[in-house]
Amino acid sequence: MSKFFVDASDVQGGSIFIRSREDVRHIVKVLRLKEGAEIEISDSAQWEYTARICFIGEDEVEAEILDKQKFAREPELQVTLFQGIPKQSKMETIIQKCVELGVYEVVPVFMERTVVVDRGKFYKKQERWQKISAEAVKQCRRGIIPEIGDARNFKEMVKALDGFDRIVFPYENETGRTIKDCLRGFETKPRRVALIIGPEGGFSDEEARQLKERGADCVSLGKTILRTETAGPAAMAMLMYELEL
Repeated sequence: MSKFFVDASDVQGGSIFIRSREDVRHIVKVLRLKEGAEIEISDSAQWEYTARICFIGEDEVEAEILDKQKFAREPELQVTLFQGIPKQSKMETIIQKCVELGVYEVVPVFMERTVVVDRGKFYKKQERWQKISAEAVKQCRRGIIPEIGDARNFKEMVKALDGFDRIVFPYENETGRTIKDCLRGFETKPRRVALIIGPEGGFSDEEARQLKERGADCVSLGKTILRTETAGPAAMAMLMYELEL
């Protein structure tokens, strides 16, 4: 059954209105759904619906609500991945896999060893990455589409860490404390976790120092050094295994 996402304001009484031009076109031109067809809809907040299409217009599709339930596939743990921006298409892979694993938000970060440069059109990359997130959600049938936040520099990222219960950053020079030791050492189960991954060249010494001073948990992901496009999904899987499943 096909799944679509709307704003909570599009749920009105016993009906849901799909107004995204792309979704309307997908329903009519690609899926060729007719009135009477059943679809799944998320309000992108907390509810999932089974609905039956009752009207198809040029600009919107109306569906009658048949069933309403709270999200069944959204984790309680909210992980924001602060990802040092990698080269080429690696970010797409990171986003796709981390969305499938349950990430709540992904924030691209320009770090000291980031090779990518913002030449004034970086927003186009972000638009592309948001589409990757939406496509991954439809594949794994989650209840929300994780947001790809605005890119920021390292200093801005550090300032944004205040609202998190725990901050975890895998560091290639950490040899004494594993991520397993860290996660199993939490006295209380955190709800909001910041996961910070460096770019291809890793963290600079100064960046690592600042994160440690900020109270971040410096951890090792194992005996081998992982590529940046591997480290994020690997750490996400470990967080979900230990704190969610």
